[in-house]
Amino acid sequence: QVQLVESGGGLVQAGGSRRLSCAASRRTFSGYTMGWFRQAPGKERDFVASITWSAGTTSYADSVKGRFTISRDNAKNTVYLQMNSLKPEDTAIYYCAATLGSQYYWGQGTQVTVSS
Repeated sequence: QVQLVESGGGLVQAGGSRRLSCAASRRTFSGYTMGWFRQAPGKERDFVASITWSAGTTSYADSVKGRFTISRDNAKNTVYLQMNSLKPEDTAIYYCAATLGSQYYWGQGTQVTVSS
């Protein structure tokens, strides 16, 4: 079983920065891909960024490329999402996910609100 706990959400002004954290409870995530998704009100949950646990290979949605950075700390079993140059359209609940093949594990989500 995998438990994921997000933190770091809150209210931020447009143009500002925020770092989200996802603490994962498992001895090793070798073979897993860790990701961040977001869901705005009335919209579907969308992919934001991902990172492979072992190699650290990253992938980003076009809407956040150049502004967001995903990283992981293997020793702390934690994944981060550094968000810079935030825009009002980045407002959403941000979810951390751990995937292994077809299995998905989700955190409870953390709200990020960007004011204009």
